[in-house]
Amino acid sequence: MVVKTLSAIRRADFFSGLDAELTERLASIAVPKGYEAGEIIFEEGDPGLGFHLVAEGRVKIFKSQPDGREHLLHLFGPGEPFGEVAIFLGRGYPARAQAVAQTRTVFFPREALRNLIAQNPDLAFGLLAVLSQRLVRFAGLLEDITLKKVPARLAAFLLSSAEGGRVELRLTKGQLASLLGATPETISRALGRLKKAGLISEEKSEIVIIDRLRLAELAEGFYEL
Repeated sequence: MVVKTLSAIRRADFFSGLDAELTERLASIAVPKGYEAGEIIFEEGDPGLGFHLVAEGRVKIFKSQPDGREHLLHLFGPGEPFGEVAIFLGRGYPARAQAVAQTRTVFFPREALRNLIAQNPDLAFGLLAVLSQRLVRFAGLLEDITLKKVPARLAAFLLSSAEGGRVELRLTKGQLASLLGATPETISRALGRLKKAGLISEEKSEIVIIDRLRLAELAEGFYEL
């Protein structure tokens, strides 16, 4: 299991740039964990005992509304960390985390990691860089929800999620709507408009980007559908 943990850490961009010795020391304090689809990893307010790195599967971060609805905040896949705010603030987790599919994570206990950071300041800079990227992402999402119409928000999401010109639909329309501050019906209409305009097509569980330039122009608000 140590070998698999070490491999997961080496594959993560989050830890890129660390030398072999520090990577191995990280692996020595890491705890492998497994979760079934639908299993809660931590609840909002639970003590922040450490953070996770997704090794396999997918994890959603969300808040539950008083009426039972979910507000999706993030969806993380292999190589991405979550819950790292607990390392710096020492507070409870600010939202809930749930495995979307069968998931394996690498868990870094807070105290053990703090001791390692004290000996290796470069690791702290890496964690701060990720938190800064999250802040920029949140600011961009807030701007999109406030200023842009749904087709433009959807275009921006597709561009940011595309790999090789394709986007694997790992979210339901309801989850995507929650993430983009819209309704499932509005998302369906926006997808229809993008397809009708020749910007995208759908193939089973994937969206294929046909015209990246025009999709980017739509995302930037240069025109509307």
